[in-house]
Amino acid sequence: MNLGPRLGLIDYGSGNLRSVSKALEAAGAHITRLEQGPIAAGFDALVLPGVGAFGDSVNQLKNRDLFVPLQEWLNDGRRFLGVCLGFQLLFESSEESPDVAGLGIFQGQVRKFSQERVKVPQIGWNAVKWTQHAHTLYGKLPPDPYFYFVHSYYPQPKDESIVAGYTEYGDSFAAAVATKNLLATQFHPEKSQESGLLLLRQFLDTL
Repeated sequence: MNLGPRLGLIDYGSGNLRSVSKALEAAGAHITRLEQGPIAAGFDALVLPGVGAFGDSVNQLKNRDLFVPLQEWLNDGRRFLGVCLGFQLLFESSEESPDVAGLGIFQGQVRKFSQERVKVPQIGWNAVKWTQHAHTLYGKLPPDPYFYFVHSYYPQPKDESIVAGYTEYGDSFAAAVATKNLLATQFHPEKSQESGLLLLRQFLDTL
């Protein structure tokens, strides 16, 4: 029996593992929770979800001996899916926890929305405009999609060539990044109905 791609779901107490796991299983993946390092061999990709504070999440990853193994996995160019805080943690630092270093896979800082311009946090559905870069990597992206967001912070990549999609909320911000081995989104595909499932299937089809 073909169980589909084997994904390791990083569990560091982020709180939204069940919905992420169910969505990935619906998209065709076989999920194993990883609560403690080191990371075993045999996974086609790792998934880092997350809801919570940047600094606390870094500390939890380190306490569970998952921070360095995850960093090594990403630096080796292996396949990875990041969601919400799992997107933000890929960057160097965050205004939420200025003294805490992120995974540092991408250059850039995670910034907070200006409360003078928009309601913070952003909660609800918003449009994502795919870049040509995203279309190059994924052939069947959901057209003109709306995705579900819950966040007060957003990454600001120094290298805009990795941006897969932009969203308008006060200003335009990077709602997703992608490389040949990695997809990470500020929105929640697992809460975004058919558009979210279609995006997850696109990722799984590349494994």
